[in-house]
Amino acid sequence: QTGITTGKIIPILAGSVSMEFGIEELLDMIAQSFPSPLARRIVAKDDGGAEIEVKPDPNAPFLGQVFRSVVDPFVGHLTLFRVLSGTLKSDSDFYNVTTNSKERTGKLYLVNGKQQVQVDAVVPGDLAAMTKLKNTYFGDTIAAPGSNLNLPKIELPEAMVKLAIMPKSRADEDKIGEALNRLAEEDPTFSHYRDTATNDHIIRGMGDLQLDILLSRMQRKFKVEVETATPKVAYRETIKAKVEVQGKHKKQTGGHGQYGDVHLRLAPNERGAGYEFIDSIVGGVVPKQYIPHVDKGAQEALERGVISGHPVVDIIVELFFGSYHAVDSSEMAFKLAASKAIQKGVRDAKPCLLEPIMEIAVTVPEEYMGDINGDLNSRRGRINGMDAVGGGRQVIRALIPEAEILRYSTDLRSMTQGRGSYELRLDHYEEVPEHVAKEIIAAYEKSRVEED
Repeated sequence: QTGITTGKIIPILAGSVSMEFGIEELLDMIAQSFPSPLARRIVAKDDGGAEIEVKPDPNAPFLGQVFRSVVDPFVGHLTLFRVLSGTLKSDSDFYNVTTNSKERTGKLYLVNGKQQVQVDAVVPGDLAAMTKLKNTYFGDTIAAPGSNLNLPKIELPEAMVKLAIMPKSRADEDKIGEALNRLAEEDPTFSHYRDTATNDHIIRGMGDLQLDILLSRMQRKFKVEVETATPKVAYRETIKAKVEVQGKHKKQTGGHGQYGDVHLRLAPNERGAGYEFIDSIVGGVVPKQYIPHVDKGAQEALERGVISGHPVVDIIVELFFGSYHAVDSSEMAFKLAASKAIQKGVRDAKPCLLEPIMEIAVTVPEEYMGDINGDLNSRRGRINGMDAVGGGRQVIRALIPEAEILRYSTDLRSMTQGRGSYELRLDHYEEVPEHVAKEIIAAYEKSRVEED
């Protein structure tokens, strides 16, 4: 018990829930060898940030913390919480300190597997559940009305495994958002979002197994089926040379025709500076009312991409000359003329691809340092440094292209026997090596031919 309490002993028990092996042994170990809740020091903070020790006293003011949400098909939304101090009775008011809102308990349950046993009150040490709470979520501190004590947030590791998902059918498409929201409510390490850069619907979790289980649960519980894929990389295009280009849209039909003629200068902008439009028209060769539509046509063409279907960034577009027709010119004609000029001009201005470069910090036991360094180098990574963090562990810091680490969590787990972890954030964009860029552009051209 002393070893487990100090963290020097970490017990490992084998078992199977489906075959009912090891369950009694686990419960016996918890009862006999785990530290007593009475010996645990629980510290909360008041409004002023002062630390207050919380005693597990049933007669003290109620204090608890939410640790899970479950959607039950019969009872509805169940909020599971742990009582740390005081007593909470059914059909009584309590206060959510985190969201600064009043709530009411309704019925209280002790949960035993899929069964909920209704009780009149819960006391310190109880893991209990309530239903129909409106404004209480994972990690929230709940307390007696008038309390200002806040418990530390439950720290969760950052989810690093990402998958792109697509609904299998139109019926699934209508239900997928609601189903994913329900799963995220139940599991705070799971999240989903729409990646605006690639238009992928992304799910994130702690590992492949977790995501597989959640997706099978979504199929079983919400009748929603999805297909998964590796997420796309948010590449960008840019140019490296200055060019002058003409774009002319001329179409003659019965009645009014269409006519728009623009001359643009394209030039590279500073990395990260984005898009810039300059109006250098003199003498009214392009009427003022059409100039905003030249700007808009250029922006839309750049957003669609030219050589790889990815947005063109960090570019200066200058409108310096053009011509118009008194009858046939229109806003749409100048928009289309600008779009044609961009398509031709970017191809002539030494276009190149940019890729997202991530800053990665990999924490591993020292004996795996050589393997991890070699692996990062093989993925076009650049090692920035290494720091010892104690306990025989090292942090390796590197810059690495996102395209090389889309499935890194699985690879790291196999290289370190599950003992490695990593953190990731976007650092900057830089030019893709030519041999890699050729493959991406060729794949894009092939997909365009297939679509046509």
